[in-house]
Amino acid sequence: MPSDHLLVLTTCPDAGTARVIARTLVEERLAACVNRLDGVVSTYRWEGGTREDAECLLLIKTATSAFERLAARVQALHPYELPELIAISVEGGSDRYLRWLSESTA
Repeated sequence: MPSDHLLVLTTCPDAGTARVIARTLVEERLAACVNRLDGVVSTYRWEGGTREDAECLLLIKTATSAFERLAARVQALHPYELPELIAISVEGGSDRYLRWLSESTA
């Protein structure tokens, strides 16, 4: 059964940027939890060429109702001209965890 929660993905150029974005989103209650995964290598097309860069991936858990504010905050904090911002609907999960997620982003 679908919930009112999202898993949002974004990549950052380094661990320092990822830490600032993660802490800000949690402290401002835009996210309940953010996991930082260092050592990700992204291969992508940009400005007519293929690029490959080391990045840090953020897995952001949030309420659907907070997404627009979260997206605006990521855009404001992020150094990339076009940061990745993908939201995946959470189709289910532990009732207790999802309740905590909702309370943490209220």
